[in-house]
Amino acid sequence: MIEAKAFTNHRSVFAAAGLAGLLLVGGCASVTTKASTSHSPGAASPAGPQASMARGPVQISGYSDNDGPKSTVILTGAIGDFGEAIRTYANGKIERNYNQLDLTLTHGSFRLSIAGIENNLVRAFGHFPSNTSTCSGIVTETGTAPIVAHSGTGAYKTISGNFQMTVTIHEVDSWPKCIALLAQDIFITGSGAVAFG
Repeated sequence: MIEAKAFTNHRSVFAAAGLAGLLLVGGCASVTTKASTSHSPGAASPAGPQASMARGPVQISGYSDNDGPKSTVILTGAIGDFGEAIRTYANGKIERNYNQLDLTLTHGSFRLSIAGIENNLVRAFGHFPSNTSTCSGIVTETGTAPIVAHSGTGAYKTISGNFQMTVTIHEVDSWPKCIALLAQDIFITGSGAVAFG
């Protein structure tokens, strides 16, 4: 999520993404009729995600295949929505020392405070790579990411709560000195309880 060498010592790697060992949520299949999947003129288009104002548990997953600040994110449960997660500093700028994760979804947006997880990742990357013979490794950190007060917009204008999130980073660096980033996958998963009002 930042440039490679500086990342080795000062990795700010939330991707989100990054929200946090993480395996992405698996897909599911549903039964549909031939009529409902028709693409003929006049056929109804599928509806978008359902916005919910219900209090309850929410699951979050995200993915990025690079060291940049952006990742794809999906929320399920009391919120069914998707969009983009961008790691930023509190003032909304994209900088090296990230402390917030801006979730821009189809029905609005809100921010998570990720300073604690970010600090844990920076410390963990002080011991990277875990396999120096192949210049590769995995880093996993878990922490709490509270929703930033009054950060909600649209359907999420009055949202509050927090997420317990895990970030897992798989990375391969250049051999033999393990200096330059060659490839990286970042997975974010977590769950939490949200409320509105």
